Amino acid sequence: MTDQAVPVQAESPKIAPKAEQPKRKLQPLRRLLPFVLRYPVRLSLTILFLLVSTIASLAIPAFLGGAIDQGFVARNLENVGRYGWVIIGIAAVMGLASGARFYFISVVGERVLADLRQAVFVHLLQLDARYFDTNRVGELTSRLNGDVGVIRAAVGSSFSLALRSIVTITGALIMMFLTSPTLTLAVVIIGPCLVLPIVAFSRRLRRMSRRTQDALADLSAMATEMLGATRTVKSFTQEDVQASIYGARTEDSYQAEIKRLGARSILVGMVIFLGTAAIVFLVWWGARAVFDGTVTAGQLAQFMIYALMASSSLTNFSEVLGMLQTIAGSTERLTEILDTEATIKDPAHPVALPNPPLGTVTFEHVHFDYDTGGSEQVLTDLSFSVGSGQTVALVGPSGSGKSTTLSLLQRFYDVTRGSIKVDGVDIRDVRLLDLRQRFAYVEQEPTIFAGTIAENILFGKPGAGMAEIEAAARAALVHDFVVELPQGYDTLVGERGVMLSGGQKQRLAIARAILKDAPILLLDEATSALDAQSERLVQIALEHLMRGRTTLVIAHRLATIRDADKILVLDAGHIIDQGTHDELVAKGGRYAELARLQFRMDDLG
Repeated sequence: MTDQAVPVQAESPKIAPKAEQPKRKLQPLRRLLPFVLRYPVRLSLTILFLLVSTIASLAIPAFLGGAIDQGFVARNLENVGRYGWVIIGIAAVMGLASGARFYFISVVGERVLADLRQAVFVHLLQLDARYFDTNRVGELTSRLNGDVGVIRAAVGSSFSLALRSIVTITGALIMMFLTSPTLTLAVVIIGPCLVLPIVAFSRRLRRMSRRTQDALADLSAMATEMLGATRTVKSFTQEDVQASIYGARTEDSYQAEIKRLGARSILVGMVIFLGTAAIVFLVWWGARAVFDGTVTAGQLAQFMIYALMASSSLTNFSEVLGMLQTIAGSTERLTEILDTEATIKDPAHPVALPNPPLGTVTFEHVHFDYDTGGSEQVLTDLSFSVGSGQTVALVGPSGSGKSTTLSLLQRFYDVTRGSIKVDGVDIRDVRLLDLRQRFAYVEQEPTIFAGTIAENILFGKPGAGMAEIEAAARAALVHDFVVELPQGYDTLVGERGVMLSGGQKQRLAIARAILKDAPILLLDEATSALDAQSERLVQIALEHLMRGRTTLVIAHRLATIRDADKILVLDAGHIIDQGTHDELVAKGGRYAELARLQFRMDDLG
């Protein structure tokens, strides 16, 4: 286990609390524009076909009005047929353009979503350790997958329908004015009575949509956490308790969604009622105009069709507005991640590390805390140096700062005061990529990915050939057990390496480190939790790995560091003693007492 847990209260660039979210209506959708504008050709074709299909749909009522006046009213069948053929031709153009519009807007939508997901994932990988200390991975996964899924379900059809509705409403109003300015005046009067309630009510929908997505994120975070720890859950017989908690959260999510759906239903019903009432009013006004002789029957029919088109488009737009509120909520949650700044960054003017590498490490008066606001420091005035090719061990009780030391060296966090140098260069002056390429890290509980054995080793050096993979596996004593597997190096190891034993996982991690071939090796004692046989094999693999490299090792079992060039004894973030194994035993201090107890237990074992 690591010796220094990050305090829960540690501050980091966290996502803003839900209660502090500004009321920005549809403004988050603007953040999608840069992704959309990457594809100007497809976007231009979408708009072109949209305009063609909408203009064609607006032209049909005009010819239909002519057919009524010059065909039905005039009792001229030839004119009816002539207008009919023209309408059929326009309908063909409208059908082709509508299909092309749907295709291009859908393609643009899918491309935008793929780019958005990639941008969020890449940004998450660039954020530093503090961010992940205080934000649950399950919630971040929900944002990456769930929120993008919400956007995908609506973005193509919603944006397409929104654009078409806006163009149709605008075109219909223009044609209505050209048909009858008098009747259009009635529309201008009653129009705001339809629009204002819709706009006011839609604002509530966005806030409800945000709450729904937050509730789903909580569910996802809990599911990820519990399903990743099923053995612990079962061991503590927590199945019923956790199921009850999950059920309560599911109910909260359900209630939030029900409220959103109820509000959206009210909005749709409101639009339909107001739209129908408006149409009845227009029919009455239009009938009076026909009786007065100011418009013809064909013009009234033409006007009413435009009015119906505008009303239908307005209804569609209200539906889209509700959908856009949901999309805005999901977009906002994703852009919050994109707006989060990493606290650990490359310097503006990076300094190059020496090449070839020297393999030296120096801690100079290092102080560090996790920004908890308290006075207690994790490390205080820590100073030591490691020469090229030396092995230095860190020994001390849990909480003494051993793992924190390795984290600071890799610049997962920045020191509060003091400096750390690698090959004589302050690590804050070096590009993170260049710095971390100097280290090979073997954790006490290694991370094994749910791929093949070869893929896990290849993680140390992407692009390496099979011969390099096998050479690393042989050096780490992995090859012997791999060749006995039916699929060999292509064997799937399962999530977190569940198909492998503890010793096999450790040796696989060592093979990964051997393949990376970094000049400085960082070991969080890899043998403390293994049985005697596995420990012996892992120790042999570690000796192959350490050969010719500068090594810092966190030591839990003192027998593994007897040959270290220097042993640092830590307590509460201080170095309280240092020297070789024999020197420290001869001093008779804390290390000697610990060594005596461990070796006595080993003899008894």
